[in-house]
Amino acid sequence: MDSVISITMKMKFPPVALLWADDKPQEAMQFGEGKWGCVMWLIASAAKGRTAVCDRKTFGCPGGGVGVGFGNEYKNFAGGEEGFCHFLSSGNDSWETGRQTAEQVKPFLRKEAYDNFVHGERYLKTPDLVRKFVENLPIIDIAAKFVVFKPLSEVNREKEKPETVIFFADPDQLSALVVLANYGREDNESVIIPFAAGCQTIGIYPYREAKSAKPRAVAGLTDLSARVHINRQLAPNLMTFAVPLALFDEMEGNVEGSFLGRHTWQTLVEAKE
Repeated sequence: MDSVISITMKMKFPPVALLWADDKPQEAMQFGEGKWGCVMWLIASAAKGRTAVCDRKTFGCPGGGVGVGFGNEYKNFAGGEEGFCHFLSSGNDSWETGRQTAEQVKPFLRKEAYDNFVHGERYLKTPDLVRKFVENLPIIDIAAKFVVFKPLSEVNREKEKPETVIFFADPDQLSALVVLANYGREDNESVIIPFAAGCQTIGIYPYREAKSAKPRAVAGLTDLSARVHINRQLAPNLMTFAVPLALFDEMEGNVEGSFLGRHTWQTLVEAKE
């Protein structure tokens, strides 16, 4: 299953399909059980041609478990959901249980991770705002055993149904994807860019959009922590653009005859050659 969009836009990395499955693909990359890892590493591996998978014991971090659809894994964060609320904001050194938990986890954390746990990532101002953030997430507990990431070109549409198609786009390509998502629509808000973890903008947010009669695309990688990993794995100037399957098909069908064949887009392409 190839993407006309990706070919026409001359994307450096091919799109990735996110699928739900009850059987693990053979030879798929997977984190070890209970080992820390970033789901974005799995997606990056798929963008480079290798199938990757995670399940309820191998999603890498609580945010990743939430992001791919394994329920509210923040409850299993060190110190519980309250520990996460302090971690994402002002830090766990501001309350007694948090300080105690910090001592317990210190032997298992890298220096930077421990510093973030104690002093906070400071992505939201207060723990109360993090609680609101969690409440507003479209958390879902999917029925499937596995979430699979594989190159879209390896998907057989007769046997497999991607939940999300994920593009890695530079600024020009992201702009073009936004235009294309709105190209055949009567309104001009067919793309959202929520404040969320990188994995959440390719997982639970597109899952939610897929249930809509007019699903929207989700722009992502505004997660600074995820950007660190993607910069190392792929390239430093990329954003994600995650599309529910129905919108992907709509956009693919709108390439021919669109602005992608006109001189403005060609000028942007030629400037990179």
